[in-house]
Amino acid sequence: MNKENDILKWFNGDISTTEIKKRYPDEDFSALEKTAFYAKQIDTPKVDAQKALAEFKTKAFKKEASKVIPLNFQSFLKVAAVLVVMLTSSYFLFFNNTKSYSTEIAQTETFNLPDNSEVILNAQSKLSFNKKEWKNNRSLDLEGEAFFKVTKGEKFTVNTDAGSIQVLGTQFNVKERSNYFEVQCYEGSVSVTHNKQKVILTPGKSFRVINNEIDLTKDFNAENPSWLAKESSFDNVPLWQVINELEIQYNIIIDASKVDVTKAFSGSFTHVDKNIALQSVTIPLKLSYKINGNKVEFYDYAKN
Repeated sequence: MNKENDILKWFNGDISTTEIKKRYPDEDFSALEKTAFYAKQIDTPKVDAQKALAEFKTKAFKKEASKVIPLNFQSFLKVAAVLVVMLTSSYFLFFNNTKSYSTEIAQTETFNLPDNSEVILNAQSKLSFNKKEWKNNRSLDLEGEAFFKVTKGEKFTVNTDAGSIQVLGTQFNVKERSNYFEVQCYEGSVSVTHNKQKVILTPGKSFRVINNEIDLTKDFNAENPSWLAKESSFDNVPLWQVINELEIQYNIIIDASKVDVTKAFSGSFTHVDKNIALQSVTIPLKLSYKINGNKVEFYDYAKN
């Protein structure tokens, strides 16, 4: 009963979402989170208790043999709230077929889709799909970055805000961050659609969009994306995108207001040592940095 009691406390706001997930890390709370959300949207009846009681007494005195039965509005509202939660829970448990995976800062997750295709989700990313329709429609939504090893079969589609990717069976990487979209093909062929423009990628080819502008890229010969080996690599990428990735991998906030964040960076940084990572980015660009807790400031050598 401990789990049930904890979940009830969570619904009442006595336990935070972070705390309940720490206590039960293997539990999928996505459906319950939606339940709590919709339950909160339903307004409970607002009753003027004094006015209602006065009207009730007036009617009671007009009938000699009538009995006064006190109304417990609080109990009524509690029962109503429980019914709302039960009905909403039933909907999400039996009719909601959306399956979701998500990662936090500096976290990755590996899992298999219903067709046994493998997905590795990079830090601060989210993927979702319809379990019931998957057999006939291998389509999913992605926010962030993921590497796919797709089993052969019907068309496989990855949808992002920046564009869509379609394959039959292949290995590819998709990165969709703020103002940045990149697809890299490692095996087979990949069809990428962006703003109604379609591009076919073969192994070693990339398609990149920065600030909604298509950016030409060089071919690559890697077998897997570098982030699978806990390293982020960049080829002629604006510094602001490198900074975004540093913040995602190390849970830091970087102030780069004193430097030119549009300058291009080519290189890599490790995911296992913050200082080495910062040095790997700043030294080639002739920058320096200061660390204060989880805040980092970038500045030019010449100005300090």
